[in-house]
Amino acid sequence: MNKLVIANLLHRPLRSLISITAIAIEVVMILSIVAIFMGMLDSQKERTNGIGADVVVMPSNASMIAGVGGAPMSAKLAGFLAGLPHVTVAAPVITDFNMSSAVEILYGIDYKSYNALRPFVFLSGGPFQTPDDVIIDDIYARSGKGYRVGDTMSIKNHTFRVCGIVENGKGGRRVVPIDTLGSLIGSEGKASVIYLKSDNPANNNLIIEEIHDTKGLANYRVQTMEDLVSQYTPSRFPGFDLALDVVISIAVIVGFLVIFQSMYTAVLERTREIGILKSLGSSKGTIVSVVLRETALLAVTGVLLGIAATFGVRALLHLRFSTFAFELTAAWIGWGTLIAFVGAIGGALYPAWMAARKDPIDALAYE
Repeated sequence: MNKLVIANLLHRPLRSLISITAIAIEVVMILSIVAIFMGMLDSQKERTNGIGADVVVMPSNASMIAGVGGAPMSAKLAGFLAGLPHVTVAAPVITDFNMSSAVEILYGIDYKSYNALRPFVFLSGGPFQTPDDVIIDDIYARSGKGYRVGDTMSIKNHTFRVCGIVENGKGGRRVVPIDTLGSLIGSEGKASVIYLKSDNPANNNLIIEEIHDTKGLANYRVQTMEDLVSQYTPSRFPGFDLALDVVISIAVIVGFLVIFQSMYTAVLERTREIGILKSLGSSKGTIVSVVLRETALLAVTGVLLGIAATFGVRALLHLRFSTFAFELTAAWIGWGTLIAFVGAIGGALYPAWMAARKDPIDALAYE
């Protein structure tokens, strides 16, 4: 029976190839959108956690998504916060969502206080020397044509000189002086967020209480970095789950329809074959199993091709956009495989049922 299944698929190679390709595209769509979303999310989570702060202070209406809320706070507030008990460092930062060359979050920092949270690890060059200097991480330095200390780049239509290259994992991939970024976006003397370093993590809650007890700061959003980073989940980002559901739904529909059309046509073309099998004593279950085995073989081949193609997409994106995070996990490879396989089998159920209920006499008389 397995030989019959394989022979049936090879008898119409183009149709089989189209079915396999459709399933592969379904898998690529699911895995790629998840890998892109999760890569961006986890990359930002890792780099935010790497800043080295213990407590973060934001306005009451601030978004947890860095870079989208502007810079509504006075940067001078950092001086007051630095004087609170148990606070050793207060670093004002402007985060700005930038899409001029690639999707990124620019960081405008006060170098002395920001570096005090957790020191930069310089691979070459050093700190800002002029207001028009930029520090980039090693991943960004390898992007595009590649950058070295002394090279220039345009940010917000302003020319900056690369003064240092650091290890990645500490906030933004490109970091400029806070006053310069504030001037470029019309937020002079402002900050998006203020990061605090405590003398002891055990005192974090005391710092939060002290800030909330201060007149004018009661409604500020103050939380530990651990709490902030824990909120970096898909459900907390607007549109993430919706976009994922839409892509998966479209992918499943495409796979379902292609398999349905392919197997439905195959059943119609093999009416006499089905009649012969039934006249030889094959049960309805046997006929159904033949159709489903063909579908399963197409699904397995399509899934394997789709997974391989997704790794190819990751390699191409890495070559073209080296700063782009593409997180392909074993869990989602499993989910993508399951979704594609179930969709394919679902598309073959009606053709299989139709084949099983054919009358053998009518089938043998079919021309």
